[in-house]
Amino acid sequence: MDKVVIHMTKNFLNLPNIKVPLILGVWGGKGQGKSFQCELVFAKMGISPITMSAGELESGNAGEPAKLIRQRYREAADIIRKGKMCCLFINDLDAGAGRLGGTTQYTVNNQMVNATLMNIADNPTDVQLPGMYNKQENPRVPIIVTGNDFSTLYAPLIRDGRMEKFYWAPTREDRIGVCMGIFRTDGAPREDIVKLVDTFYGQSIDFFGAIRARLYDEEVRKWVSEIGVENVGKRLVNSKEGPPTFKQPGVTIKRLLEYGYMLVQEQENVKRVQLAEKYLKEAALGDANEDDIRHGNFLS
Repeated sequence: MDKVVIHMTKNFLNLPNIKVPLILGVWGGKGQGKSFQCELVFAKMGISPITMSAGELESGNAGEPAKLIRQRYREAADIIRKGKMCCLFINDLDAGAGRLGGTTQYTVNNQMVNATLMNIADNPTDVQLPGMYNKQENPRVPIIVTGNDFSTLYAPLIRDGRMEKFYWAPTREDRIGVCMGIFRTDGAPREDIVKLVDTFYGQSIDFFGAIRARLYDEEVRKWVSEIGVENVGKRLVNSKEGPPTFKQPGVTIKRLLEYGYMLVQEQENVKRVQLAEKYLKEAALGDANEDDIRHGNFLS
């Protein structure tokens, strides 16, 4: 919150002889609540940001995403001109404009998105659209981007004059605080939340959100069995009765840990499938017999 508020404020101030970076890049591990927390800060500041996602940074038409960025930037500038604070918020920039390994194709649009963001960062008050070359200055619009790995982006874009970078890695206290918020309405005691966080210390923040979602599985299963599987669609879509309401399930540390271990097991299953494919692809006997194969001592 501190980083986003300071960045937004500095971009609206006229500080003497100081070059304020236009872009703030919030990056860190997957599922740590970067986008969600940015949205909470915007809500607290009374800002309705103009939002873009990584999916809009690629198109079948060359140059379309770059044009879209300029268009959205100018829309945000119009809101500021009318007297309301605004910003441009781009989710998962590295997924749309980064190079993820040797298999990712570097397209014309990747190149133009990087170049456009660099140009806007250098000239934030002179952003023009194709076919509109009036020299009217537009208000400066702060840009906030999120991502998992900014090393995949074009290096000149993330240099210090253009982008201020903030690595979000929640500490144990941060994680406990966020989980307290997730389970606040359930009335779970703090010591239970602390135990849950410490038990699954290597997991992302959204893992704990997934545990809470699992609490309702039993209630939903009970409701489905009561009305019958064949009647679920009629009851949920265009029904006069409206959707059913469920009472809040009781939260005990035993249930939370049980669901947590179930989610961890699902993660392990995904890893096991990857290992099985690697094993089958590389050698029928696996790595264990590699030494014997080299020396001709085959196991029967």
